[in-house]
Amino acid sequence: MVNIYILTLFPQMFEGPFSAGLFQKAVERGVVKVDIRNIRDYTHDKHHTTDDYPYGGGAGMVMKPEPLFEAVEAVKNELSQQGIENVPVILLSPQGRLFTEQVALELSKHTHLIFICGQYEGIDERVSEYLATDEISIGDYVLTGGELAAMVVVNAVVRLIPGFLGSPDSLLSESHTTGLLEYPQYTRPPVFRDWAVPEVLLSGNHAQIAQWRREQSLLRTAKRRSDLLAKANLYPEEKRFIQRLETSVDIGVKEQ
Repeated sequence: MVNIYILTLFPQMFEGPFSAGLFQKAVERGVVKVDIRNIRDYTHDKHHTTDDYPYGGGAGMVMKPEPLFEAVEAVKNELSQQGIENVPVILLSPQGRLFTEQVALELSKHTHLIFICGQYEGIDERVSEYLATDEISIGDYVLTGGELAAMVVVNAVVRLIPGFLGSPDSLLSESHTTGLLEYPQYTRPPVFRDWAVPEVLLSGNHAQIAQWRREQSLLRTAKRRSDLLAKANLYPEEKRFIQRLETSVDIGVKEQ
């Protein structure tokens, strides 16, 4: 089981994403446990203040360090009593390292994770410098808060944990798992509005199907995310296949 602790000013935002579909089933089966904590519970004034004006002036408000430190330390103290130490504390931030499938795999190896969701103009720098052990960004854009980013990261991490998906084979050929984009998928009916499923998928020849899927994965990656090819582990014949695509006049040939 992986234990996820999320520190947020808006706990209600997580009720939908974490209480439906595969995630809910994983919680019920004990694959994952999510503990949502309201940062305001760790304040000590009657207004439960979690932000203040930035030193030096400027627009917006900055989240105060005290509630965040106390929230994280409260979780760590609880875990320490169970003999659990060195738990990653992840700050969701547009300034963090870019989140990828490899980062998700790295995080999925931990049994306990703490996530901090920022709000307002930013978070006091001392949180980043002295409290967080990692900062993660889900993309080069800015959200109104870290809650949506936390949902994305947690979902991507938890689905890699054994027992989350019905079949572990589901992970093997997914986009980015192998360094390439996934091949096209089809289901019934075999013909829909004159658009037919590729014949090879109906042939029952598993070797040909595997070859077709690999070629389609290479083709789709070359067309849509050619930057991934430089890092992908390719066989010599696959590299030659890519070279032929790159030198082809009709590189935009439709995927089949």
